[in-house]
Amino acid sequence: MLPEPDPILCRALADDLRSAGFSGAALRDAWGVQADDAVPRGVRRPAERALGDRRDALAVLGRLWVLGAAVAREDAAAALPRLGLDGAERLGLVTVTGDRVAPAVLLRPQPFADADGEVEWWIASDLDEAALGGPLPEDHVLGVGGASQTLAKLQLTWRGGTALDLGTGCGIQALRLRRLVSRVVATDISERALRFTRLNALLNGVDGIETRLGSLFAPVAGETFDRVASNPPFVITPRVAGVPAYEYRDGGLEGDALVASVIAGVGAHLEPGGVAQSLGNWEYRDGESGLDRVRGWVDPSLDAWVVEREVLDPLAYAELWVRDGGTVPGTPAYARLIDAWLDDFARRGVTGVGFGYVLLRRPLAGAPTLARYERVAGGGESGFGPHLAACLENHDRAALLDDEGLASAVLGVAPDVTEARHHRPGEESPSVIELRQGGGFARTIEVDSAVAALVGASDGDLPVGALIDAIAQLLDVDAEELRADVLPRVRELIVTGFLTFADA
Repeated sequence: MLPEPDPILCRALADDLRSAGFSGAALRDAWGVQADDAVPRGVRRPAERALGDRRDALAVLGRLWVLGAAVAREDAAAALPRLGLDGAERLGLVTVTGDRVAPAVLLRPQPFADADGEVEWWIASDLDEAALGGPLPEDHVLGVGGASQTLAKLQLTWRGGTALDLGTGCGIQALRLRRLVSRVVATDISERALRFTRLNALLNGVDGIETRLGSLFAPVAGETFDRVASNPPFVITPRVAGVPAYEYRDGGLEGDALVASVIAGVGAHLEPGGVAQSLGNWEYRDGESGLDRVRGWVDPSLDAWVVEREVLDPLAYAELWVRDGGTVPGTPAYARLIDAWLDDFARRGVTGVGFGYVLLRRPLAGAPTLARYERVAGGGESGFGPHLAACLENHDRAALLDDEGLASAVLGVAPDVTEARHHRPGEESPSVIELRQGGGFARTIEVDSAVAALVGASDGDLPVGALIDAIAQLLDVDAEELRADVLPRVRELIVTGFLTFADA
């Protein structure tokens, strides 16, 4: 078990890391861009080669805690003058044997930027497969992986008083939420994970994070929050002997029941106006859509926006997560685990597994007004948080307007929107008109000439109704019929971020 972190030792370690210039940019400069990009994939040799025989503090600590390689005792002691090797052992960060110091954890810089500016934390987590030289133990505490980065990029920048990080792991979401709220409760079923969370909070000088041990919502029974974030252990894992049950990814329930429990239970823990954001997997079963299954889990008193990014077939899903645990393709163990996954899926009639994002919100008052369950494959994730926030604000404003109110609204085109027209050879009129979104989910939608004309004329000057009337005259169609056809599509363009209110 990781020792309980000592605040004084954590401050000493932080001082040593600062003195060494232990930052992501410095390490990237030290071993080069290609080697730096390879490290998260478990390929550390290019970085080791680039460091050569360097013995400065940055190189030594980079080898030890980023690459997960042993270093000379003399070099480690010189790189940690305040903490000392004894202090590093007491924090559970290293093991000292003779004249060698081996890493007991990974400790990597993690840059992050939000509306308040840029920050870089040092995040400790368990050794990965490359450092261990084999499969992970079941109680492995994951560092900042792809899923946790995705969830962080999705987070709305709305502030609040309290937040819940459900299934905190190494604590990265709790640290990020703390920048938006005054108090965070971070829960996990793993005491080891909670100790990593406390270590990372102390190491980075972040207060206001309280850790609690327990499953799902049990540690916060009866409590409500302004913000909830969860990167739950959503990986669908066979419940049979011989299949590793990694705590960081497997919630111990059958199929997608863990994700269903998170989605169904979070509403009871949201303050009015409170928002919950999570990631998840959901099963497609014998023709039943995964998105429809999610719809059935959502508390009907909540606003819901669920985005499915991809669907994997059962074999592709099994291969992904068997490899994730460090089992090598082509081995008997690999084949056995693939069979276990496929048998498990076949028993429930699973034909695919969806992955996506879930945003739930308790309305400030009244009934919910948002229920979006959609498949969106595009987009670059980096700007999802601000994009989602803007779309929700647009939705809330549009939801207050009846058709007459919407016709009186003055709109503008979002700055990332472009138009593409496709013509058949020799024809003057376009056969296809597309509106394309450069940011957010990078949507491309096909529109007719009337909607294209309205979007093109939405320059913050005339209201929507006046534009529709003018377009009706140009097209020689009935203005009232055109309003009835176009206004619902204008609402959709507002919610998806193609159009914005001119006075926003």
